[in-house]
Amino acid sequence: MSRPMLPLLLSLALSSWLWTAGIGPARAAPRTATATIDRVTTAVATLHDVRVGLAWPEGAPHGELRLRARRVEAPELGYRFRDLDWRCPLQRDGNGGWQCAGELRSGAERMQLSVALGAATTEASLTRDAIRIELRRNAAAPDATRIDLTRVPMAWTQALLSQAWDSGRLTGGTLDAALTVTAPSNQPLEIAGPLHLRAASFDTPDGTIAGANLGARVDIDARLGEVDRFTVDGQVLGGELLFGTTYVSLQDRAVDLQLSGLQDGQGWRLPRIRWSDRGILAVEGSAALGPTAELQALDLRASSPDLDRLAAGYLSGWLGLAGLAELQIDGAADATVRISDGQLDDALLRLHDTRVDDPRGRFAFAGIDGDLRFSATTPVSSELRWRGGEIYGLAYGPTRLPFRSADGVLRLREAVALPLLGGVARFDHLQIRPPADDQSLEVRFGLSLDRLDVARLSDALDWPAFTGELSGTIPEARYADDRLQFDGGLAMQLFGGEVAVTSLSMERPFGVLPTLSADIAFDDIGLTALTGAFDFGSISGKLDGRIADLRLVNWQPVAFDAQLRTDRHRGVRQRISQRAVQDLTSVGNASIVSSLQSQLIGFFDDFGYSQIGIACRLSEEVCTMDGLGSAGEGFIIVQGSGLPRLTVVGFNRRVDWPTLVERLAAVGTGDVKPVVD
Repeated sequence: MSRPMLPLLLSLALSSWLWTAGIGPARAAPRTATATIDRVTTAVATLHDVRVGLAWPEGAPHGELRLRARRVEAPELGYRFRDLDWRCPLQRDGNGGWQCAGELRSGAERMQLSVALGAATTEASLTRDAIRIELRRNAAAPDATRIDLTRVPMAWTQALLSQAWDSGRLTGGTLDAALTVTAPSNQPLEIAGPLHLRAASFDTPDGTIAGANLGARVDIDARLGEVDRFTVDGQVLGGELLFGTTYVSLQDRAVDLQLSGLQDGQGWRLPRIRWSDRGILAVEGSAALGPTAELQALDLRASSPDLDRLAAGYLSGWLGLAGLAELQIDGAADATVRISDGQLDDALLRLHDTRVDDPRGRFAFAGIDGDLRFSATTPVSSELRWRGGEIYGLAYGPTRLPFRSADGVLRLREAVALPLLGGVARFDHLQIRPPADDQSLEVRFGLSLDRLDVARLSDALDWPAFTGELSGTIPEARYADDRLQFDGGLAMQLFGGEVAVTSLSMERPFGVLPTLSADIAFDDIGLTALTGAFDFGSISGKLDGRIADLRLVNWQPVAFDAQLRTDRHRGVRQRISQRAVQDLTSVGNASIVSSLQSQLIGFFDDFGYSQIGIACRLSEEVCTMDGLGSAGEGFIIVQGSGLPRLTVVGFNRRVDWPTLVERLAAVGTGDVKPVVD
């Protein structure tokens, strides 16, 4: 029931009835009077089914007034009230006017309403606890009403807000104001004056737009009619804002704001936007919103002298969605963006001595300078440069990226070589297509790796001491909808053999729980070098195999189908050391078998073998094991050759994966012994 305009509406009805009943200024009061008024129409509102009664005993200093209204409507302000009932003692004010103060009821709600009808002025006040609403009208300016608000709940202005933003919901905060409401006949309603908001909050039903703990001191000037217009000029005093994926945290900072807009039924046009968060972000421009608040046009210019504070205050929502919530950014930047008909026309980002560092060690860039330009029409060129950086701990040197943009796509003008690990990583092509219509951001590129040093790679990633070279070509890779898909593959010359990676893809590569999928094939890997790198005893020979359907979540294996077998080559010895036997039996929960010969195992340093083979299908943290073939209830891992003939058999076909990983980690200690059956 309680709304800022209510005292005015009732005072207007009261004054109308007083004149109708012949109780105007300087007139005598009757003993009793009643009136039923079908409708009272003012420039602000209309009261329906109004009933007024007055009982004034002869000789009494005042009479008892009762005013009731079945319905009150102020359509231009959005307010509607029902079943209002006000009782008060009516008396003269000593200056030819009347005054009345009493309780106002609407259902279970109770407030105090005071009305003073003077010869030249009409005054009213509505109070409840610390809340106070005061109104004043002057006969010399009958179209204008002064409204003073003190500690008024923001929710009381919901109807007025809904006139301009039907999906906005005010959920908290208070309002102080000193407004002048002007309602001339056949002209727009005007509202102007200063506002002070405290701890204001709002949201929308879908939660895409929200604000919390906002403060503001602004001057407003609004005209509500066939075309609604407004201007806002002042400061936002701290708080939090959410617009889709954009989260703004102002903390307790004061931000200068200037905003003007108009609505004609086809949406809002905002010809003036100015936002100045001193030392952090300055924005100027204009915008246009459609009937459902969708962005149709935008022309903004922005600058930030402190990207670190900008990221904390304005970019955390975007960075969090990309899995970069802890990203550290230093430097300065300028930007412009222009959108028309809902599509990006052109954009510019200029960086000044910028540093980007991911604390999780995924990437880093130092000394970024230059600009990045996008155009949907006229071709434009730009170039970014940086002094160096890292990708997953792999350092690279100075780089320049020359771009050209037209037709809504950003492309490299030429191939770009990046010195890396003693070799070269080259982007053969790169194109970026920003989101448009129903399409998300899309990035396509081709990548070639030429003779990267695997030993340096192993050292950088804290791997075992692998040796060899990494080369390969990915002719086409596509990133869209948080998924990175590779065509082609990579080949590593490793331990005298080759490792080929195909069917490579990643989900959420920089987000939460990144996922990698791939198929890996091994061909003629030198076992002597491989087992030496892993400190797994000593095995000589060549190894072939595959790891199919590999899936890593947060860089930890959750599924694969692996099969590894030795491959006999003429002139290549096949021997396995006592230490390697111990490690195999420890890790694989296997045993050495072969009657009398098993008793002689401890007297030999190494043994000949015919073939080694092991398989593991990982699913739901269980490895289903297999080997060269069945051996009763078990499976053969090592098939011996010569004397003494060594055979290693595994008996547990289902192994807990975390337990298997623990055993592999324990192998490096050397504190294992062969199990002999």
